[in-house]
Amino acid sequence: MVRPLTAEDVLAAYRDLKANIQQTPLVKDRYLSEKYQADIYLKREDLQIIRSFKIRGAYYAIDQLDASQLEGGVVCASAGNHAQGVAYTCQLKQVPAVIFMPTTTPKQKVDQVEYFGGDFVRVVLTEDTFDACNAAAHIYAQEEDRPFIEPYDDLNVILGQGTIGVEIHQQMVAQGEQPDFILAQIGGGGLISGIGAYVHDALPNTCLVGVEPTGAASMIRAVEAGQPVTLDKVDKFCDGTAVARAGTLTFEYAREYVDRFIQVPEGRVSQSILQLYTKQAIVAEPSGALTVAALEQLGDTIKGKNVVCLISGGNNDISRMAEIEEKALIYEGLQQYFIIKFPQRAGALREFVTNILNEDDDVTRFEYTKRINRTQAPVFIGVRLGKRENLPQLLERISEFDPNYINVINNETLFQLLV
Repeated sequence: MVRPLTAEDVLAAYRDLKANIQQTPLVKDRYLSEKYQADIYLKREDLQIIRSFKIRGAYYAIDQLDASQLEGGVVCASAGNHAQGVAYTCQLKQVPAVIFMPTTTPKQKVDQVEYFGGDFVRVVLTEDTFDACNAAAHIYAQEEDRPFIEPYDDLNVILGQGTIGVEIHQQMVAQGEQPDFILAQIGGGGLISGIGAYVHDALPNTCLVGVEPTGAASMIRAVEAGQPVTLDKVDKFCDGTAVARAGTLTFEYAREYVDRFIQVPEGRVSQSILQLYTKQAIVAEPSGALTVAALEQLGDTIKGKNVVCLISGGNNDISRMAEIEEKALIYEGLQQYFIIKFPQRAGALREFVTNILNEDDDVTRFEYTKRINRTQAPVFIGVRLGKRENLPQLLERISEFDPNYINVINNETLFQLLV
């Protein structure tokens, strides 16, 4: 059994970080409060200097090392926010660091790590996957006898992330309120463990909700199995929480401190990203929007309650917005893709648009190659529905047009190939 954590443990980390790490705002959100008939507050960790909560755990873990341990510098492995947190901390404290990143890491993320680390950080690009990269980084740290800064499964990292719970408590008290619910993301589990350690002790009447993406629910699987298990497949859409196996320490703490677990599909996450952007001008990364996406599943449970949603990060590549919008439309049932056999004659498309589509539907994609000596040929077609209620009639008419049509959205292999 792991050592129990207390609110005082987290408060000690908070006092250490207070002078060096920004306290982020806790803002009541009017739109979400009206939508869910509750008082919804957003804890804006996307406004940290590295646009992620990860700076807290990285700074505290490095700060707990003594001078002799820091002489040769530190090592970490990360493809994203943790690397930036370590890089910024090392530049601030003038400690050398070697940061391992997979060769598949987007250049923008590598550039950000080098920017935050300055002359104190050396980035090593190696291996195609994070697991292999992480293994190489651990071997290097062992050979060079340098401290390894874990991304989540480390006591000091957990305590550093837990300082968010202290701030939420203080900020709610300043407004004369207490949180009834706190929603936080789960990747490897460091964040939820740290917040949970504080909330369990200092806010015993607050319900702590851990939120994972459906395609990477490693902590939920671990709790169900009674021990950490490795997922066979991980969806990388919510890249900040795309962890195949929960941590050993964090599993124990999450099982002890989290009151409820929620899984959120990527389509609903996409809706929330767009909603945060259009309604509140907040640029959230997919994992950062998980807590807002989970509100729908809480439903009547939160009516009239004080609910805090952590926006854990804002490192979202703007080039992903088209993909995010499409995922949201597919989740809502408004974007459809089909493979349909069309007769190879003039006017076939015009007849399809006139006779098959609803008046407010639109063709968004049409791919077709005419075949010699064939009366029919398959067409890949995308349809944007004017409203979701149009779908049953559309499918009925398509079935009459081609009884053997394929709904691409229902075929994972074809969807990945064509969309």
